[in-house]
Amino acid sequence: MSFLLPKLTCKREVDQAIKSVAEKVLVLRFGRDNDSVCLELDDILAKTAHDLSKMAVIYLVDVNNVPVYTQYFDISYIPSTVFFFNGQHMKVDYGSPDHTKFVGSFKTKQDFIDLIEVIYRGAMRGKLIVRSPIDPNNIPKYDLLYQGI
Repeated sequence: MSFLLPKLTCKREVDQAIKSVAEKVLVLRFGRDNDSVCLELDDILAKTAHDLSKMAVIYLVDVNNVPVYTQYFDISYIPSTVFFFNGQHMKVDYGSPDHTKFVGSFKTKQDFIDLIEVIYRGAMRGKLIVRSPIDPNNIPKYDLLYQGI
């Protein structure tokens, strides 16, 4: 389903998306088009893109094309989903040590829709971090890997 969503292929395009998307949540899915978990996530993103079009813009980013952002967001696991609002990085408390990104695929479309609504409402109130509405049992568990330490 990754062919249904727009792709950002270089750092300049990612920069432009972050700067230009206004009054909506910018969703950047970092991953690879041929990865099975990425394809599962892309399917959920594609099915919800139309429903969330008034609140969010969704782009796919290949981790191999933008190593600067891959390193900046410490993307060691794919897929990883990062959120922005008006050029500001939005953080979400998932009950894990890392609030900068969602790692893995969402279990259901409704989980993703609920998360976008919470981020959007929080951002409209000026918050930079919001609490995840997703059931903790539906959030993938992983160990943080710190490279180069």
